[in-house]
Amino acid sequence: MSTDYSLSFDPSNVPNNLFIGGQWRDGSAEGRLDVVDPSTGTVISSVANASVEDALAAVSAAHDAASGWAATPPRKRSEILRRCFELMVEREQMLAELISLENGKALPDAEGEVAYAAEFFRWFSEEAVRLNGDISVSPSGANRIVVQYQPIGVSVLVTPWNFPAAMATRKIAPALAAGCTVVLKPATETPLTAYALAEIYAEAGVPAGVVNVITTSKSGATVSAMLHDPRVRKLSFTGSTEVGRKLLREAADQVISCSMELGGNAPFIVFDDADLEKALDGAMVAKMRNGGEACTAANRFFVQEGILDAFSKGLAERMGAMKLGRGYDKGVQCGPLVNQDALDRISGWVDDAKGQGAQVLTGGTAPGGNGFYYPPTVLTNVPADSPLVRDEIFGPIAPIASFKTEDEAIARANDTEYGLIAYVFTEDLKRGLQVSEKLEAGMIGLNRGLASDPAAPFGGVKQSGLGREGAHHGILEFCEAKYIAVSW
Repeated sequence: MSTDYSLSFDPSNVPNNLFIGGQWRDGSAEGRLDVVDPSTGTVISSVANASVEDALAAVSAAHDAASGWAATPPRKRSEILRRCFELMVEREQMLAELISLENGKALPDAEGEVAYAAEFFRWFSEEAVRLNGDISVSPSGANRIVVQYQPIGVSVLVTPWNFPAAMATRKIAPALAAGCTVVLKPATETPLTAYALAEIYAEAGVPAGVVNVITTSKSGATVSAMLHDPRVRKLSFTGSTEVGRKLLREAADQVISCSMELGGNAPFIVFDDADLEKALDGAMVAKMRNGGEACTAANRFFVQEGILDAFSKGLAERMGAMKLGRGYDKGVQCGPLVNQDALDRISGWVDDAKGQGAQVLTGGTAPGGNGFYYPPTVLTNVPADSPLVRDEIFGPIAPIASFKTEDEAIARANDTEYGLIAYVFTEDLKRGLQVSEKLEAGMIGLNRGLASDPAAPFGGVKQSGLGREGAHHGILEFCEAKYIAVSW
């Protein structure tokens, strides 16, 4: 395939068929699925389209490989995972360019994602050999209580388009470390990264059938079929709260264990005593990482009155100066949104807010032309009932509101069904920790615009999800605790 992309690799060399049982195969559903470059709107490749039968074949492959992988010594599993990490690091540039090509994100963001995604293999390669049980004496003294952790079984993993590498490795690495086999269904917007990584896993020594990857135009039917197969014992999903609710209902039929990383509506609270430059640095990371298309993105900015004008001006200057363009071109800081639907949604929300009196400090109008671009935008006086305040934005839009008191900031921050992450900026550590404890969120960035870390438990409260990914918590999501009562 000839292209005009400024890339170091040929996209036509990336695998684009289903990966089942260690073999590449075409899908049996009708038609292939086009993969579109959101920077230009042009088709860059097509991938196989899995049917329900293909999905169940992937479950069969995972089931057939399950006993052998579970019996593989932890050290050997660890070394294979470590090799996955090493190969990802060796191919960082290619993977980053591929992510940028099919996702649209700026290349520095894509490079950061590859490093982050690879780190899950290094972290869980270490966790694989430290899955310790415990032993204790029953309080009655009648027996010993022996607890060991065993792999939960065949796991279905469903991942979104915004972090096509990291959302996959954050699930695959702990599952494999625990001794589970998996079927991954990546988003159809960004499937090439998943297939490129599948090739790496095989090269690293992951046995056939341990990791299977399928893409499909019929996500609902294929995932439902897998969740109703009694061989499947785990679902790990990252995506919208709306879809998460549906999957939880599906999983209930077979009482399948579920991990859910769902939507967010992160508050970003700046107190008068905050270091202005530090707060602006944090805001740019929390808002503009991945162009705002992240569940951890700062959605609602609450700034205390004394620092409001300086913060608003500073944020508008920084966001207005960002270079908008093709994600994989040199110097670009903000790429396009993922597709036309996202662009239409963002444009509509901003236009609605402007019609209700919101003031635009920078951006606010799509440039038009090829690609799904929307400029970094800062707004003030956004109505409290605007979708920009009530819903997850998933774009480069920063609505700013003022507050007077600490209690007011906490109440407004908690006024949402979501509870994934919150950000707090203050030079008073006591205040920062007290506010952090009162915020209804699974994670807090205190004077930091970035909290994600493979060594930390990632997850939310309320309708932002169930369970945790990363840290030691992440491997336990793919384990069953078995208790043995024994006397000696």
